[in-house]
Amino acid sequence: MTRPPRSAGRPDPSIASRPRVALALQGGGAHGAFTWGALDRLLEAGLRFDAVCGVSSGAVTGTMMVQGLVRGGPAGARAAMRTLWRRIAEAHSLSPLQAGPLDRWLFGWDLSNGLLWQGLEMTMRMFSPAQLNPFGHNPLRGLLADLIDPAALTDAAALALTVAATDVATGEAVLFANGDIDIEVLLASTCLPFVFPAVALGGRTLWDGGYAGNPPLAPLLASPDGPPQTLILVRAQPVRRAGVPDTPAAILNRLNEIACHNVLAAELAALPQGVRLISIDADAALADLPISTKFNAEEAFLDTLFEAGRHAAAAAIERMS
Repeated sequence: MTRPPRSAGRPDPSIASRPRVALALQGGGAHGAFTWGALDRLLEAGLRFDAVCGVSSGAVTGTMMVQGLVRGGPAGARAAMRTLWRRIAEAHSLSPLQAGPLDRWLFGWDLSNGLLWQGLEMTMRMFSPAQLNPFGHNPLRGLLADLIDPAALTDAAALALTVAATDVATGEAVLFANGDIDIEVLLASTCLPFVFPAVALGGRTLWDGGYAGNPPLAPLLASPDGPPQTLILVRAQPVRRAGVPDTPAAILNRLNEIACHNVLAAELAALPQGVRLISIDADAALADLPISTKFNAEEAFLDTLFEAGRHAAAAAIERMS
């Protein structure tokens, strides 16, 4: 049974006089730096939001944004997200394997463009999480330890936030609202089954939230005040890829993308009348990247995606005006 998001925050008297805006944030590992850039530009432009739903890296970035807004408004939200992603770059926290010179020689990655990582991709396909990561270590736990602020998430001014994970047994989305969100919930939402053991939480076994909906839209449409007038979807995976994959790794990559996309596409097709969809698409930035670059936390690579996200969001702002 999913837990619907609880209302968070005092009623804002300005809400009645402006259209309600909801944010849907896809997951994508290091590709989530695109989402960071998009949100940074939206906040810079002065956009205001009423509800947020995210999975995986979108859930973590959205959590930082919500906390930052409580602490210091848009500037505080932008600073909080930057702190998160700078820490990821410093610690290479999205990678279960630390990259040294031998790894680069064996796997052949090219750090000048951050694209190859083929050896890591094949390693993930050949071995189980128990073999790759026998102690179940998740570096994201330490990274988030002093960043999650339950008081900010449950503050009367906090946006309604929903984080989603996937129930391994049923395939259903499991939803967590502001007061439920902690490090364990975020670890569940970001749990890639090829890398980390499933997260046991509340009597359920959970994987990355993107498998049940990338992200689920129902929490954003179920407001007591009705659905939002505008739904901003920030994608962190491409909708289209040119050509036909012809290697096992490329085929599995595309199958994974199609499965995640189709769940979202079905929800988008059923949007209530009157909801305006603004999609901030990542195809130009991500369509040529293999799935293994989701673990590329090199600062230069993240900065490239950040700037791509800002550029895509700027184009979306023009469409909204």
